[in-house]
Amino acid sequence: MKPYPRGDRVGIKIQASLTELMTKKIQDPRIEMATISGVKMTPDLRIAYVYFSVFGDEKRVQEAQEGFKSSLGFIKKSIAPKLGLRYMPDLKFIHDTSFDRGSRIDSLLKDTFSEGDH
Repeated sequence: MKPYPRGDRVGIKIQASLTELMTKKIQDPRIEMATISGVKMTPDLRIAYVYFSVFGDEKRVQEAQEGFKSSLGFIKKSIAPKLGLRYMPDLKFIHDTSFDRGSRIDSLLKDTFSEGDH
């Protein structure tokens, strides 16, 4: 069995630490309903792209983005010791639209198949 590349292992640690931090310590209502769906690391481990999803309209997404931005210092300081790295990667929060696309596709398929029943 091939081991995970180091970037994947660090990404998994960041995701787990961030999820735990969001459920226990961060009180910002803007990111309260956000879910971390994945973390992708650059090969040099300098940047972590943190993908999040949030239910709601574009305004909710913007609010969550602002919440992550304002909590960035606290987040980095809180999870850095858990990573075991010399330096803390820069965190870039990106809205994950895959859930929205999946929901849209599901809706289109339901509409298509329900029309065929008539």
